[in-house]
Amino acid sequence: MGRPGPSSSTPSTYFQSSRPSLPANTVIRFVPQQTAWVVERMGKFHRILQPGLAILIPFLDRIAYVKSLKENAMEIPSQSAITADNVTLELDGVLYTRVFDAYKASYGVEDAEYAISQLAQTTMRSEIGRLTLDHVLRERAALNTNITEAINEAARDWGVVCLRYEIRDIHAPDGVVAAMHRQVTAERSKRAEILDSEGQRQSAINIAEGRKQSVILASEALKSEQINIASGDAEAILVRARATAKGIDAVAQSMREGQENARGAVSLSVAEKYVEAFGNLAKQGTAVIVPGNVGDMGGMIASAMAVYGKVSESQSQAQKGIMDTSYSTGQRSAEGQTSQGTNDQTAPVKSDEVAKSVLQSFDKALKR
Repeated sequence: MGRPGPSSSTPSTYFQSSRPSLPANTVIRFVPQQTAWVVERMGKFHRILQPGLAILIPFLDRIAYVKSLKENAMEIPSQSAITADNVTLELDGVLYTRVFDAYKASYGVEDAEYAISQLAQTTMRSEIGRLTLDHVLRERAALNTNITEAINEAARDWGVVCLRYEIRDIHAPDGVVAAMHRQVTAERSKRAEILDSEGQRQSAINIAEGRKQSVILASEALKSEQINIASGDAEAILVRARATAKGIDAVAQSMREGQENARGAVSLSVAEKYVEAFGNLAKQGTAVIVPGNVGDMGGMIASAMAVYGKVSESQSQAQKGIMDTSYSTGQRSAEGQTSQGTNDQTAPVKSDEVAKSVLQSFDKALKR
């Protein structure tokens, strides 16, 4: 906007429609507080009247300028500015100024308010052009500070200081605003999906960790159970082995003490078990392997007794080898003949008793 010609009495600005009237010289004047009156004498600057009583010379002194020393808020009208990424923005703001030197404000510039408003607009365009749209929206405080510093650097010679500058409104094109809304929506959706995936990941980790701990605890329980079972089995085996060893020792002791009578009892027991074994085979299976002479009970019993006889003969030979070597060969022969005669006499009787017992056991097995 250009300045008016000399014929115009009031400069055209955005802020004032007419220039305020100046106080007249009435010789005695009272200057208000926070106000500076610039007095000219015969057209030349004379002095600045301070607040309070002032005496003027009629016709020679004239009050040329009246400056307020209070802080003043100036509205910066809306204007267009292009950002570094070629986005056109509409911005307006508010500028806060204060006169610190009435002489410079009167004689340094024709219209200080108009000059500062134009300087604020051009500075704001310059600062906006250095930033992208995102930086303009995020760094409004830094933008305000930069504009204030730029205005103060130029307005120092005008006797005016810029206290602060505030951007009031920023208007972006509708398409840009819609794109920004979509971007915000997409960003929110992205964050939601990331949080959802993180939650699912943590849930899967927790489930897997729980299963891992469950398997570990189950394996440890199974291990403890198997160790306990194995310990019990080992203890049972040891107990059975000790019991079996004691039983064998008792049988051997009885055979050593009872001699022939004990051997006959063992022979009878072997024959009974032989017959019972065949009876159990017939009960438990459909196919039974039996000897060829199963009909000959006497032969079966004789075979069983022959087996036991050979076992007894081996035991007798082992016992004879343990006997004292101090006995003479003749005495051993005599004792052997005497023992053999006695056995020959008692053998038929014992054999008959054993045979009867075996037959009775076989009859019981057939009845079962």
